[in-house]
Amino acid sequence: VVYTQSEILQREVYLFERLDSPNREPMKHLKAISPPRPTKENVELLVQELRRPKYSVYFIYFSNVISKSDVKALAEADEQEVVAEVQEFYGDYIAVNPHVFSLNILGCCRGRSWDPAQLARTTQGLTALLLSLKKCPMIRYQLSSEPAKRLAECVKQVITKEYELFDFRRTEVPPLLLILDRSDDAITPLLNQWTYQAMVHELLGINNNRIDLSRVPGISKDLREVVLSAENDEFYANNMYLNFAEIGTNIKNLMEDFQRRKPKEQQKLESIADMKAFVENYPQFKKMSGTVSKHVTVVGELSRLVAERNLLEVSEVEQELACQSDHSSALQVLHPRPGSGSLVPSLPWGGSSVSCGVGHWMWNRSSLLGSDGDDSWADGSCPLPAQLVSAVVEYGGKRVRGSDLFGPKDAVAITKQFLKGLKGIENVYTQHQPLLQETLDQLIKGKLKDSQYPYLGPNTLRDRPQDIVVFLIGGATYEEALAVYNLNRSNPGVRIVLGGTTIHNTKR
Repeated sequence: VVYTQSEILQREVYLFERLDSPNREPMKHLKAISPPRPTKENVELLVQELRRPKYSVYFIYFSNVISKSDVKALAEADEQEVVAEVQEFYGDYIAVNPHVFSLNILGCCRGRSWDPAQLARTTQGLTALLLSLKKCPMIRYQLSSEPAKRLAECVKQVITKEYELFDFRRTEVPPLLLILDRSDDAITPLLNQWTYQAMVHELLGINNNRIDLSRVPGISKDLREVVLSAENDEFYANNMYLNFAEIGTNIKNLMEDFQRRKPKEQQKLESIADMKAFVENYPQFKKMSGTVSKHVTVVGELSRLVAERNLLEVSEVEQELACQSDHSSALQVLHPRPGSGSLVPSLPWGGSSVSCGVGHWMWNRSSLLGSDGDDSWADGSCPLPAQLVSAVVEYGGKRVRGSDLFGPKDAVAITKQFLKGLKGIENVYTQHQPLLQETLDQLIKGKLKDSQYPYLGPNTLRDRPQDIVVFLIGGATYEEALAVYNLNRSNPGVRIVLGGTTIHNTKR
């Protein structure tokens, strides 16, 4: 995710093996670098490795805190004294964007309570992040969420236990860790997205920067899986937060630039100087060629899926359901008409003033037809299993939420919404703002209520926070990543890092 194999090769690392690979050949002329997570399984694999070492020297860099008993077990196994170094190098999380991280955990809770193993893993990942950023934060959590309080307590316990590791130079304003629960805003992961990175994840899926294009009609063998990384792809870095219309224009410009360079690169090589120039420029040309073919393929597939699934119309309805109090026009579009095809957003359930019964429906994007192909809806029922509806309502319905997701209650917020309505929406597809944006905006201004987001422990922050780590139990989204990116840009001196147990799209 943060280092390509090519970059590692440049560091003179030539062989890549897994600790659990059977039948590895002994290569005593090589040194080994091992960067494992400090799990029992990995420590046991290292113990077995050191009893019968296959390489001359071992440098072991654990990605998190390792217990003294595990270090002792390694020392006892190292009878041939091949271990040169053991270090804790805190990186026990996935760095998705420069301001976003994930733990790649799906299904961290059982109902409304933590899965004990996932609570331990999440605590490890979050404390590793704090150690790598050299932050010893004050902690706030969402009061309406028992998992948020539990995680806050676990992180605090680790900070207390490992106080020497967290003994960083004090800053004038202490950093802040804010722990939130996905169930407070289960709408955001269900909405169609229209910025490049978020669209790719919604329609194709991003897995550790890898995109599976194997199902794209007529795809070439070289493009069945591509990597989209802002670290190594300038076009992606410059366009990941732009909307789809701008991407189309920029792809066209990229193609034109490529076409201008192409003839020049393929001139006749009539002299040594021509050959030298060609050899020097070829790697850049080859890289640009790969970039062009990759992004043209990805954007082409996004366009195909948008058209095939009527996503422009679907998204407009979704946005109206999520952002407007009057749903009458949305209902007219949604109501199934025989032979008319279907527009089917994946939204929503009961909110505040959800009108005309739409709050009792859960929609499936692919088809309005029931399993028997009957589109009459004679019994008035939804074609999706009732269990799914009740499960979603139980997870993120009004009874569970600690905040008012659908409607502002105070006079200032109501006035803002009214003025926004008067000005008109710049883009009908991006009306929705995730709840996280409002929460962080209130936090930056020092207005986030202690009654809803209390501090863990007696101390409170007197000044407005400058370094903020916000963590979403149950997963973050790329729409929220965009909101954090914009907040960082518009608030100089404030640095926000967003994390989640996973990065969601509708499918996840």
